Amino acid sequence: MKKVIVIGSGFSSLSASCYLAKAGYEVEMFEKNDTVGGRARQLVKDGFTFDIGPSWYWMPDIFDKFFADFNKKTSDYYQLDKLNPAYKIFFEDDTITIGDCMDNICAEFERIESGSSEHLRQFISEAQENYDIAINKVVLRPGLSPLELVTKETVLKVDQFFKTISQQVRKRFKNPKLVSTLEFPVLFLGAKPSKTPSFYNFMNFADFGLGTWHPKGGMYEIIKAMKSVAEELGVTIHTNSPATHILVSDSEVLGIRSKGANHLADYVVSGADYHHSETLLDKKYRQYSEEYWDKKTYAPSSLLFYIGFDKKLKNIEHHNLFFDTDFEKHAQEIYDNPQWPSNPLFYANFPSVTDASMAPKDQETGFFLVPIAPGLEDTPQLRTQYFDIVMDRFEKLTHQSVKNSVIFKESFCVNDFIEQYNSYKGNAYGLANTLRQTAFLRPNLKSSKVKNLFFTGQLTVPGPGVPPSLISGKLVADLIIKEVKK
Repeated sequence: MKKVIVIGSGFSSLSASCYLAKAGYEVEMFEKNDTVGGRARQLVKDGFTFDIGPSWYWMPDIFDKFFADFNKKTSDYYQLDKLNPAYKIFFEDDTITIGDCMDNICAEFERIESGSSEHLRQFISEAQENYDIAINKVVLRPGLSPLELVTKETVLKVDQFFKTISQQVRKRFKNPKLVSTLEFPVLFLGAKPSKTPSFYNFMNFADFGLGTWHPKGGMYEIIKAMKSVAEELGVTIHTNSPATHILVSDSEVLGIRSKGANHLADYVVSGADYHHSETLLDKKYRQYSEEYWDKKTYAPSSLLFYIGFDKKLKNIEHHNLFFDTDFEKHAQEIYDNPQWPSNPLFYANFPSVTDASMAPKDQETGFFLVPIAPGLEDTPQLRTQYFDIVMDRFEKLTHQSVKNSVIFKESFCVNDFIEQYNSYKGNAYGLANTLRQTAFLRPNLKSSKVKNLFFTGQLTVPGPGVPPSLISGKLVADLIIKEVKK
């Protein structure tokens, strides 16, 4: 039986481990932290439960496909509820509520801009076509060749790789609130809408067409489910076991070193940060230079606050976006001229609004996220300064006082992403999906310098986000299985 060592235990690593174990490999996983999940870990404190990483459950079909590949269903592991409303967007002078179906969303668009619902239905119909192509054709390819992007479907859409989401949205919608609403989902892909190919409007179908869901108990329920599948298939998981060196002889991988001991294997897959993974190799075996990594466009990092409130909050939903400041200016301060934002947009998540298990009775679990440029200075003073900015704006926009109701708050920022996840420049979401960083133009799943060494996760294909990470794990497993069959 061939043996595979997997570094890390996030979504992509767990996915790869499950597929490899199912195919008959002996799989051992080494995780640096004390629990599995990578960035999707959990904080439980004083009866409050926080997902400390991903908090949006989009593209339920991708999760369904993953579990179906192991003759399981998501419902075998967790209860999934469709959120209604999906989320609420706060502007300076109004709010937009995104309902759980197109009819409700169209009615809200009409309220803001007469005649816009017709444009919206057409836009989402095109986005659905792109979703079908992306999910069933493009993302299932391992990014080894430019020809992978050439299918009879993508040839007809080639212009959409050279136009941007921003151009496509602004051609049809004039109201700036609607523009911001439609440009928001591509922020999950980690780039400005003006730099993201319009083909990626499939994220708008994921949003409006497929809806926003919540696994009861939080996103960590998915990690627990995947861990359960992995262990059932025979995967051995070691926590508190960082990989400190990838062992290579004559350009072929031998295994890894962890806690001073060598662990041998026929294949190594790293789901840890790609840049960090290459630093575990002797220099001659690294594919990409420091200059290469420095020049890439990264998705944002984040300043996060996890807050326990001693009362139920008013005028909020499960997911809330605060777009009461200049969207474009904040984007420039992330991508064009990296600096701490002068007037940040932010996101607030209150899972206890729809899921009573996430907070003590009559209290609220709050998770606040400010997107920032990776690599910024991160100090306690800056965290305090931005906590005050966010709380002041939150109080004003939701018409309530909350500062005196904070039982505790914990923060997480650039330094923590580096320390806990070895994240390059403390980025939170990986490499942005710009035209020059799409598919085969992303760092490879397979090492070009070390035989039987592979990589998976958000810095390689298909890209950032939880569903793409599940797919990334499958892609790398398929590559290894094909190698053996050669």
